[in-house]
Amino acid sequence: MSHYPTAGRWTTCSTCGRHVHASQWGQWRQCPYCHTWQRLTAAQRLAQLVDADSFKPLPMPERPQNQLDFPGYSEKLTRATQSSGLTEAVVIGTATLDSWPAVMVVMDSHFMMGTLNTAVARRIIQALKVGEQRHLPVIIVTSSGGARMQEGLYALVGMNLILAAVARLAAVPVPLITVLTDPTMGGVSASFAFKGDVVLAETGATIGFAGPRVIQQTQPHPLPADFQSAANLYAAGAVDAVIDRPQLRARLVTILASYGYREGVQHG
Repeated sequence: MSHYPTAGRWTTCSTCGRHVHASQWGQWRQCPYCHTWQRLTAAQRLAQLVDADSFKPLPMPERPQNQLDFPGYSEKLTRATQSSGLTEAVVIGTATLDSWPAVMVVMDSHFMMGTLNTAVARRIIQALKVGEQRHLPVIIVTSSGGARMQEGLYALVGMNLILAAVARLAAVPVPLITVLTDPTMGGVSASFAFKGDVVLAETGATIGFAGPRVIQQTQPHPLPADFQSAANLYAAGAVDAVIDRPQLRARLVTILASYGYREGVQHG
């Protein structure tokens, strides 16, 4: 028997640098040494939030072609698909949380840092349209580095198109709940991330627009160490609550129950 450890069982914590065995991360994927929450895949997030076997994917547009012929972009898309098992950086579908129905939009930072492009925008818009038509609350879990630079203006236009879909949802009215996880940055934070009727943030999430290095170059005063943290945004009144990962599902269930929506009918 080899004395070498089984491949793929150990990972390095991105915060403290300690080697963590797969069994040590636990159900909630938290470092046992520094207690940092590991970034989740869309599948892991759904498994933690929705009722077992309740998630039903919605039809998802295929990923776009390299419309701008950006060098290396097509190859990056292929590598991202191979490494993540996804065709784009968001998963959409319907599900129940403790029997309360909702449309789920879950971004995945493991696919090109969850960046927003034309395909991601189309999927989010499609999910918002389903919520609008079926009178179902929409839950968007953000995890994104912002707009995807390889698609240039096409990616930026997606921000406004999503905001228009959010406005149509609000006019029904149907509630939108956004859950900001690590990271929520750039064009995502600047557009729909804070447009929820309820805006939650996961403990430890970094949330902002530009990175601290870029911001520091624009003004002479030192930046607070935690100015883009979920806790700091809560203190400033930018989010409604900061929730530890193990309590997030229960909080979402409470919110859905308070609205009282069922398929096509509002009971609250």
